[in-house]
Amino acid sequence: MSLITYLTKIHFSVGIIDEALPHELANLNISNVLIVTDRGLVEAGLVERICDVIPARISVSIYDGTPENPTESACSDAAHIFQQNQCDGIIALGGGSCIDLAKAMAVLATHDKPLSQYAAVEGGVTRIKDILPPLIAIPTTAGTGSEVGRGAIIVFDDGRKLGLISPYLIPSVAICDPALTLGLPAGLTAGTGMDALTHCVETYIATAYNPPADGIALDGLGRAAGNILAAVENGKNIEARREMMAAAMNGALAFQKGLGGVHAISHALGGLAGYRLHHGTLNAILLPHILAFNAPAVEPRYGALKHAMGLADNADLPNEIINLTKRIGLPTKLSEMGIDDAAITKAAPLAERDHTNATNPRKATATDYAEIMRAAL
Repeated sequence: MSLITYLTKIHFSVGIIDEALPHELANLNISNVLIVTDRGLVEAGLVERICDVIPARISVSIYDGTPENPTESACSDAAHIFQQNQCDGIIALGGGSCIDLAKAMAVLATHDKPLSQYAAVEGGVTRIKDILPPLIAIPTTAGTGSEVGRGAIIVFDDGRKLGLISPYLIPSVAICDPALTLGLPAGLTAGTGMDALTHCVETYIATAYNPPADGIALDGLGRAAGNILAAVENGKNIEARREMMAAAMNGALAFQKGLGGVHAISHALGGLAGYRLHHGTLNAILLPHILAFNAPAVEPRYGALKHAMGLADNADLPNEIINLTKRIGLPTKLSEMGIDDAAITKAAPLAERDHTNATNPRKATATDYAEIMRAAL
């Protein structure tokens, strides 16, 4: 069986795209679809691959302007194409940026502007209504898990990187075909993989009570820790690719429970003008420092994390994360990504206000976050 139903309907199998996509387009009564993707996937031939699978009776429009971090202006551009071409459904093809942009543009296409009023920190959760067009999410990376998540992270016109959160943002269906990730370069495999691993770790130690999420997170952590190096070293290893896609899916299925300080800082830094920062790589650098900060409040739960990762009971968890990050070729210091003290000063208060800070195990202020970032510099 390749069909899973948890938060949403998920097709998960190597090569499942040819069977699942036509079926779901018909099931959702989509006759005029907008594909939301990026130029890289167009050039790689993946958009053409998807178009070949779409039945001829369905009209297809394409938005391929998704930036590395989805922006409010890009969401507006995509929403304009959706409305102008009278589309009645969306296919989000790509990594988390493409899928998040598709979710946010769906809000813009069906709700009143501005988009910022729907951000979680602006009280926007209840403002998003059940009037969104059907969305089919097809991930081509194994990291964010946005294909099964209820959130979208957007860089707004005012420079803030904020989350939209609503159960109505969960895609109507996810089609997870690990074969679509075989061409992902090693660096992106590493960065997105550490995003998935971080989701599982942060979810497990988040303050909310959700035993099913804890179990899913630990399972995902084991898959990520056990396969990320193999996926980085040999991108054609389909078993490792499958397990990393499963880890990403698990992380997002679980993080409805909440995340924590790693994401609070990553969101804050990721929205700063003048810096090009990969979210998963930021997470990899920050995770050991947040684990050290949170230890006084939640260290008893670290034993289960070590066990899931195949580590000894007496292992130093932050150091093990640093060692893994080095082995897969990612930087271990913020300065290696071009982050300086000016960025830290700007990001610290934004991190305190980020929605993920609410479920961090240990109360963290802007001062705490500034100290954490300086320690990671």
